[in-house]
Amino acid sequence: MTPRRRGRRVAPVHSDAMTDAPAQDTGTWVVLPTYEEAENLPGIAAAILEMLPAATLLVVDDNSPDGTGELAEQLARDEPRIRVRHRAGKEGLGRAYLDGFRVALDGGATSLIQMDADWSHDPAVLPSLVAPIVEDRADLVIGSRYVKGGRVLDWGIGRRIVSRGGSLFARIVLGLKANDLTGGFKAWRGPTLAAIPFDGIHAGGYVFQIEMTHRASRAGARVVEVPITFRDRLAGRSKMSRRIIVEALIVVLRLRWDEIRRRRLRRPGA
Repeated sequence: MTPRRRGRRVAPVHSDAMTDAPAQDTGTWVVLPTYEEAENLPGIAAAILEMLPAATLLVVDDNSPDGTGELAEQLARDEPRIRVRHRAGKEGLGRAYLDGFRVALDGGATSLIQMDADWSHDPAVLPSLVAPIVEDRADLVIGSRYVKGGRVLDWGIGRRIVSRGGSLFARIVLGLKANDLTGGFKAWRGPTLAAIPFDGIHAGGYVFQIEMTHRASRAGARVVEVPITFRDRLAGRSKMSRRIIVEALIVVLRLRWDEIRRRRLRRPGA
């Protein structure tokens, strides 16, 4: 494992900065947001490309103070399947994903995979995650911890309750069918993702995952879940906070209220 580099800072870069190294036009892109993931990036990048040899890996770095962005550039120079998107600073996981989605779609992506860089999402699952998209059985595939065959390792009871409870709460309030609404290991059909309005989507981790699935479902997307084993991050520290959890609960209620309000306004005489 690559040693973690501490205390190293890099100069800020503009949010539109990106390597112009050639990328294979294969149609499948993996969007990998990073913030202080220098310890994990080399290994996870190699594992992703081993499982999806024809894919393009897009690293979206939020100007990590540990030099993750510089390390990503080094990897991209040696590997033409890797591209790097530099952002000016940390604005939330959702913003990083949306930025990466735009780059991938502009690059001709027909299917997109989103995943974390901390090894909590197992690269070995990637072929089965994207298979329903390739086989035209789904428009959105969720790597699910909460279907038969799925499980979570290395979490305490409190974290399990928050994650499972958040998914259940959103499922009931929004009337969604998916069991795992807070997870971020997903595969998208390109046109399905491109049809979702990105304006107004919230940036927090949990709420971003819920809102994207909600928007896709309301647009008629076919949503499929495949079981995964979720492991706690192997290195670094978690970005989860109480603020992100509270934000998710509030936004779920707001999404439901907005739907009720729009329905009332559409009634005759409203």
